[in-house]
Amino acid sequence: MTAFRILALAGVAALAATLPVRAATIEVTISKFAFSPAEITAKPGDVIEWTNKDAFAHTATAKDKSFDVSVPANGKGTLTVPDKAGAFDYFCRFHPMMKGKLTVAK
Repeated sequence: MTAFRILALAGVAALAATLPVRAATIEVTISKFAFSPAEITAKPGDVIEWTNKDAFAHTATAKDKSFDVSVPANGKGTLTVPDKAGAFDYFCRFHPMMKGKLTVAK
């Protein structure tokens, strides 16, 4: 391999290493007073989008109060996943029997 090709490949590798990683969008459906899926795993920077198919407003509220997302009736609510790794149990403030779990993995 010529020196030029080695330098060119090194430059491409360096550029690829600096490109930002695209965040994923994780979809959770709320229907019949339940989160589906009830357990999700995400990385910091990912976006969680709750889509409410019920005719009643809901929330996705962390038990430790680290997040509280309002999800209007027949609407959507979003959360950008924070940097803090760990497991976060969440529920609906209006309907506490609705429960979910977010695991943030770095």
